[in-house]
Amino acid sequence: MSLLKKFATVGGATLVSRVFGFTREMMMASALGIGPVADAFNLAFRFPNLFRRLFAEGAFNAAFIPLFARSLEEEGEAGARRFASEIFATLFVVLMGLTVVAMIFMPFLVKTIIAPGLAACIDDPETLRQQLSCEDRFGITVAFSRIMFPYLACMSLMAMVSGILNAFRRFFAAAAAPTLLNFILIGVLAYAWWTKADQQTIGFLMSWGVLAAGVGQLLMVTLAMRLAGFSVSLGRPRWTPGLKRLLILAGPAALIGGITQINLFVGQAIASYQPGAVSILTYADRPYQLPLGMVGVAIGVVLLPELARALKAGRLEEAQHTQNRSLEFALFLTVPAAVALFVMPEPIIRLIYERGAFGPDTTEKVAAVLGLYALGLPAFVLIKVFSPGYFARENTRTPMIVTGISALANTVLSFVLFWFYAERGIAAATTLAGWINAALLFEGLRRQGLWHVDGKLLRRAGLVFLSAALMGGALLVMLEALERWMGADPNVIHQSLAVLALAGVAMLIYFVLAFLTGAADRAMVLKLLRRKRAAG
Repeated sequence: MSLLKKFATVGGATLVSRVFGFTREMMMASALGIGPVADAFNLAFRFPNLFRRLFAEGAFNAAFIPLFARSLEEEGEAGARRFASEIFATLFVVLMGLTVVAMIFMPFLVKTIIAPGLAACIDDPETLRQQLSCEDRFGITVAFSRIMFPYLACMSLMAMVSGILNAFRRFFAAAAAPTLLNFILIGVLAYAWWTKADQQTIGFLMSWGVLAAGVGQLLMVTLAMRLAGFSVSLGRPRWTPGLKRLLILAGPAALIGGITQINLFVGQAIASYQPGAVSILTYADRPYQLPLGMVGVAIGVVLLPELARALKAGRLEEAQHTQNRSLEFALFLTVPAAVALFVMPEPIIRLIYERGAFGPDTTEKVAAVLGLYALGLPAFVLIKVFSPGYFARENTRTPMIVTGISALANTVLSFVLFWFYAERGIAAATTLAGWINAALLFEGLRRQGLWHVDGKLLRRAGLVFLSAALMGGALLVMLEALERWMGADPNVIHQSLAVLALAGVAMLIYFVLAFLTGAADRAMVLKLLRRKRAAG
C-alpha cells in the first residue's frame, strides 16, 4: 500500500467521523446555544480529552509504536506480545488509580484547573432568570466532569490497542472508532428533542453518552486486534527495561503530541471568566478540526511507523523522501482549506449552527474566532509532519523543549489578548503558538541535518500558495455576488446551495490551478487514472 493510499485510508475514516461530528455539534448548538449548560459540558469534556491526547494518543503514537515495532522485528510476535502485555497491565492500574483520585477531588480540579473563572464568578441578579447562578454552573460542571472522566481510561487503553493495529498496518478500525461517539451523542440529542428535555437534562444525557461511547470504542478496537491475530493479557504490573524506556520517551512525547489540546485547554480555562466564551471557542473549533483531523491525523498515524521502519533498516534516502512528500501532501490540502475558512467563516457558521438557541449575534462571534483559527491550520498539521522526525529516532528532548516554549507563549498571549479581544484574543494566541511550535521543530531538524528540503518540495509549495491565493481572490468575488443568498435568511436551502456552490467552485479553481502549474504531482495523478482505467 502506497504512502498516499495509507493517508487516504486514515483520512477517509477520520473525515466520516468529522462529518458526523458536525451533525452532533449542529444539534447541540440548536439545543444549548452558548448558555451555561453548553459551557459546563464543553469544559468537562475538554478535560478528559486533554489527558487522552497527552497520555494516550500523543504518548503512544510517538513512543509505543517504535518500541513495539522493534520488539516485533527483533523478538518476533511472542516478544511483541510480552512487551505489549507489560505496558497494558501498568497502564490499566495507573488509569484506574487516576480516575478514582480525579473523581474524588473533582470540585478542586474544576475550581483551580478546568474552570477557574467559575470560582471567581459573581452573580448578576438581572440575568439569573435566564441563566444559572454561579453556584449552579459550578455544580453541573463538577457533575459532568465526574461522569465523563472515566472516558479517559477507555480512550487511553484504546490508544494502545490502536498503536498495535497501526504497527501491523491495520489503520482503518482505529480511525473509524471515534465515529461511535458521534453516533451515540446524535442519538442522545434526538431523544432529548423528542422528549422535549430541558437543557440541564440534555447535558446529563450527553455526559452519560460520552462514557458509553468510550466503552464502545475500546471494545471495537479490541475486537479488531483479535481479528488481526494479536492479543494482550492483563497481569501484575512489573518494572521492566521496556516499560522504563517507554516512560522516558512517552513523557515528553505526551506533551508534544498534545500541544493543540494544551493550547485549547488553556484557552478554555481563561475563557471560563466570561460566560459563553467557552462555547464560542468550541463551536469554532469544529469546522477547523475537519481538515486538521482528516490530514493531520492521517499523517501522524501513517508517517511515524513508515519513518521508523526506514530508519531502522538504514534507508536514509527513503526516510528523507517520505518526510518531504508528507510535508508536500500537508501543504497541498491545508493551505487552501485555511484560505477558504479565513475568507468565508460567517456563511459556514450560519449554515451549520444558526437555528434554535443559536442566534445571528452568536454567528458573528463564532465566525470571527474561526477566521483566526484558520490561520493556524497549516501550522498544526506541520507539527504532525515534523514531530515523527524526532520520535522515529527516539529523540524526545528537543521537541519537548519546543513544546514548552510554545505552550508558555500560548499561555502568556492568551492572558494578555483575552482582556482586550475576549475569545478572539485566545484564538489569535492559539494560532501564533502553533506557528512558533512548527517553526522551531523544523529548524531543529534542519540544523541537525535530519531534514533536507528538496527542490521539488520548494517548487510545489510555492505553487500551492499561489494557487490558494488565486482561489481566495475568486472566493471574495463570489461572496459578494451571492451575498443575498447567504444573509441571516431562515431558508436553509438557499444557504446550503450558496455555500456548496462556493466550496465546489473554489475546489475546482484550486485543483485546476494546482494541476496546470504543477503544484500537484501530475505524474502521480495520471498514473492513478491509468490504473483505474485499466481496472475498469
